[in-house]
Amino acid sequence: MLADDFGREVTGVRVSLTDRCNFDCVYCHNEGLGDTRGPMDPQDDEMSTDDVVRFLEVAAEFDVEAVKFTGGEPMLRQDLEEIIERTPDQMEVSLTTNGTFLPGRAEALVDAGLERVNVSQDALDPKDFAEITKSGAYEKVIEGVEAALEAGLDPVKLNMVVFEHTAGYVPQMVDHVAENEGLQLQLIEYMPELTGKPEWNVDIERVHGWLAEQADEIEHREMHDRKRYWISNDEGDGRGMVEIVDPVENPTFCANCHRVRVTHQGFLKGCLNRNDDLKSMGEMTKPEIREAFREVVANRVPYYGEYMIRNGDGEWELNDEYVGTYAEI
Repeated sequence: MLADDFGREVTGVRVSLTDRCNFDCVYCHNEGLGDTRGPMDPQDDEMSTDDVVRFLEVAAEFDVEAVKFTGGEPMLRQDLEEIIERTPDQMEVSLTTNGTFLPGRAEALVDAGLERVNVSQDALDPKDFAEITKSGAYEKVIEGVEAALEAGLDPVKLNMVVFEHTAGYVPQMVDHVAENEGLQLQLIEYMPELTGKPEWNVDIERVHGWLAEQADEIEHREMHDRKRYWISNDEGDGRGMVEIVDPVENPTFCANCHRVRVTHQGFLKGCLNRNDDLKSMGEMTKPEIREAFREVVANRVPYYGEYMIRNGDGEWELNDEYVGTYAEI
């Protein structure tokens, strides 16, 4: 297993299969790349099925234990089932999706080897959902969540980005997962440095505090130093799990990062927040993939606490040590 100079072993990879998406969410940062989305038709610059599988086979050589397929919307790839089926057996396979294509395909994905799914659902009101996603697909997302549960995916995690537009729905979403067996809630801190609009930001510590007041049990996870809140519903006959992903200005989060990302075009990316460390895997031959993977892991740097450091005024600023060091494109 490869580790960077900060002792962080790479145990997982996050592979973007496309930057195409049938939603246009107002907070989207497209895996840190920004708004690169173009036509909805398949694009020539997307990694092929064989490219993706070849990369995963190399990652397996380095004892990578898990892969999460993302996008854009990864289910726009009609070869998704084949990719999952051809993923090395040692890897846990998960998927992040907006859920609209799960009806009719969830069972086939599970048969192919999908083990977990995260579905983006930022509101329980169709009108507000449409405002956030620029989509009228609310009912289709609900159907997708049900299809995932019926196909045997358990738990199904609902991803909710917490910012000005959604913060008021947090209590309702917590009740929703507490009342529906098989659902969990993942609250994701809004990242203004990637998306712009800092005025949409919400103090995530207030959300932590509110959840702590509601929780029957608080569990601490080693990964990213995260907390899990277990909260019962009003009737006391159900309990839901809520977890917060809070990377913004969080050195502890970055110090516990064990993932490398792959863009839909076949570039390795050591950090979500950076695009100056992109590394091409060339023609996607196994020797090229191995070399690029080793180099990207060796050059990984915790974003907060190393790449970004506090100055004398307590503000974050770029560490001169890393300026211009790893830019590849």
